[in-house]
Amino acid sequence: MKRKLYQNGTILTMGHPAQTSSVLVEDGVIRALDADRAGLADVEIVDLRGRTMLPAFLDAHSHLSAVANGLLQCSLEDCADFDAIRRQISDYIARKKIPAGQWVLAKGYDHTALREGKHPTLAVLDAAAPEHPLMLQHRSGHVGVVNSLGLRRLGLTPETPDPSGGKIGREDGKLTGYLEENAFLNSQKQVGGPDPEALFQAFQEAQQYYLRYGITTVQEGMLPEQLVPVYRELCRRGLLTVDVVGYADAAAGPQLREALGDYVGRYRDNFRLGGYKMFLDGSPQGRTAWMRQPYAGEDDYRGYPTLTDEQVESYLRQGAVDGMQVLAHCNGDAAAQQFLNAVEKLEGEGLDVAAIRPVLVHGQLLGVDQLDAVRRTGVLISFFTAHVYHWGDIHIRNFGMGRARYLTPARSALERGIPITFHQDTPVLPPDMLETIWCAAVRRTREGVQMEERIGVQEGLQAVTANTAYQYFEEDSKGTIAPGKRADFVVLDRNPLVVPPEELRAIRVMETVRGGETLYRAAE
Repeated sequence: MKRKLYQNGTILTMGHPAQTSSVLVEDGVIRALDADRAGLADVEIVDLRGRTMLPAFLDAHSHLSAVANGLLQCSLEDCADFDAIRRQISDYIARKKIPAGQWVLAKGYDHTALREGKHPTLAVLDAAAPEHPLMLQHRSGHVGVVNSLGLRRLGLTPETPDPSGGKIGREDGKLTGYLEENAFLNSQKQVGGPDPEALFQAFQEAQQYYLRYGITTVQEGMLPEQLVPVYRELCRRGLLTVDVVGYADAAAGPQLREALGDYVGRYRDNFRLGGYKMFLDGSPQGRTAWMRQPYAGEDDYRGYPTLTDEQVESYLRQGAVDGMQVLAHCNGDAAAQQFLNAVEKLEGEGLDVAAIRPVLVHGQLLGVDQLDAVRRTGVLISFFTAHVYHWGDIHIRNFGMGRARYLTPARSALERGIPITFHQDTPVLPPDMLETIWCAAVRRTREGVQMEERIGVQEGLQAVTANTAYQYFEEDSKGTIAPGKRADFVVLDRNPLVVPPEELRAIRVMETVRGGETLYRAAE
């Protein structure tokens, strides 16, 4: 029997009691709190050296495969203008010695942060990669741009109709290279994937990325058919070192559930199929989120839905019948209303939808007036609350202060007893839980505008530990430090409940423990 006794630090259980002086772990499972070394044979003492230990952070929503793929793409996150984008891509092609005619993929640009204030033009993209088809993915993941060779390779012409829930950019009868929502997502599927061995290596690096932030459970937030063999092979090779919960594309939910039947209802080789995922709208900073009222400065434009009411109801009904949790991407309040209406309709038909703990994901513009319906239906909310800092000023311009000041209304949700979790939608943002809690507790934009809906640090920590365990139906094994639960811990250099809220995002993750084994340790 392998025993460890964690002591000599502040240990926050995120449960009851709130703190403990020590934690005894046997074979990766928590056996006792406030244990004494006396009478314990063959026990390893783990000296926390005055640091703070909590249950490991749990990722409520992100895209592990996108993080892995992003490691094999050209990063544009630091580019400030079109010229920097052109140079970055040209240098990447030369450095990687990519043969002419082979797709080049780049990711992470944000038009709102570029000096030009718009998406890269066809001329810029053609200059960056004159001999390669090129696709750039916006930081939101919902839109992108393609160069002329890429448009031809995709078979897109000025006569190609817009797909449902998407848009192909046109100007003066010509294509601009801009693709929005389903037009972009469908085009992505046509582009060939990376070398499998390189991808498997990237998955291992991606998991280490999460571990550096104290996370031991990670989400694959949209699992299409193409990823089924990838995850089967990752499992076969034993390459998953964190727990991964996958959510199948709801459009093919039953088929994917059958294909991954060995992973339904339990972890196998650290992977579990958790449910189905659907997208109801787009991105607020990309002005594709579906709103009840028009965007600021628009007479009638309110974004648009990506699914019909009948599709939303069908996917939700399938999840309830199959006993599979359903995640619904809803940024705008109209999309949120469409989802809530579907839940209420199905519950009115006698389906126990609340039993699958459906999750409204993002909820950026969810209205405070909609929260009573959220509570009534039993819907959970996973807020992308870091938007307040990173894009809050953009949202003020897009929606006006009246709506923007209540972005991600976490305080109002908690006051109504609604379980909330936080996420970063990685790779949109790094999976930095401490920064996210800082965003929720301080609620200030980059330009210093103070927003409403601040919450306490304890409530923020609860959102990324115990509440996320509940979201995953794993409250009996994760989320708090209690006897019988797995020994998953994060060790911080300071106590987040003691430091001023302004200093939260400066706290360092010093160690990440999964099942009693240290998988990450920071340099001193």
